[in-house]
Amino acid sequence: MRISKIYAAYKPVISFEIFPPRTEDRADIVSRLAADFRKLGPAFISVTYGAGGTTREATVEIASLLSGFGFTVMSHLTGVGHTVKEVDELLARLHAARVENILALRGDPPRETANIYTAGDLAYAVDLIRHLRSKGVFGIAAAAYPEGHIESPRIDRDWRHLKEKVDAGAEFLVTQLFFDNRVFYHFLESIRRMGIFCPVTAGILPVLNAGLLKRIVSLCGASVPAKVLSLLDRYADDPVSLEKAGLEYTTAQVADLIANDVDGVHLYTLNRPKWVAQLLNNIGYKRREYLPASQAGLAR
Repeated sequence: MRISKIYAAYKPVISFEIFPPRTEDRADIVSRLAADFRKLGPAFISVTYGAGGTTREATVEIASLLSGFGFTVMSHLTGVGHTVKEVDELLARLHAARVENILALRGDPPRETANIYTAGDLAYAVDLIRHLRSKGVFGIAAAAYPEGHIESPRIDRDWRHLKEKVDAGAEFLVTQLFFDNRVFYHFLESIRRMGIFCPVTAGILPVLNAGLLKRIVSLCGASVPAKVLSLLDRYADDPVSLEKAGLEYTTAQVADLIANDVDGVHLYTLNRPKWVAQLLNNIGYKRREYLPASQAGLAR
């Protein structure tokens, strides 16, 4: 199902992100994750794509597997280091597996190449979006950065690039993580004034592990508010209490987003369904079957 049809029928849309396990038994691991996530009823599940295509095969495998289990799936795909021919081969495999949605990203180079980008044929996300649109068979999403991309010299320039992606064919946006909802609301008001009116789903990373949080923040440049820093300091030597308090913080963050009528919430699950289930229970979310707009009225 095209995810854009889900956004046309529901608010908020609750969705999950997983990453391909790096072990040889990844299919078994994802099968277990799928069983847990099925009970929670996400609108869709996205599957990440490693820097420079380092998880290319695993991403296609896992996306195809989830599609076979009956989930609506969005595969991440990057342009960096890929020729058009390579991209088309990946798209053909995803299409054959009935994966109908792509999150189009510029992507990052592998760690061993430092900051050297091998542009290939698709140097920027907008180039990949245009190529996907020319195919006419995929729903297209793009990434959005409420605080601006870490490499962008000015936030307004980054948001102008975002409008280019939407004008090129992105049907909805998934944001980078943030920990202060005021950042998201300011971002949303700003891009609406610029003429970006497609659905925007808020990407949420739980505050569960200090080391992981600091590592991810160092990569993406997201700001960490004083409340979160206070939690990290208070429970620096007590990871169990940090996870409990952090989940309370993330629960409050998601509840506030929903109360303010966001289009959707995309949970970066870290492949850990337990906290996702607890959060959804905390906010009183009830599992539902998402249908395309043409059928949603009949189901209500």
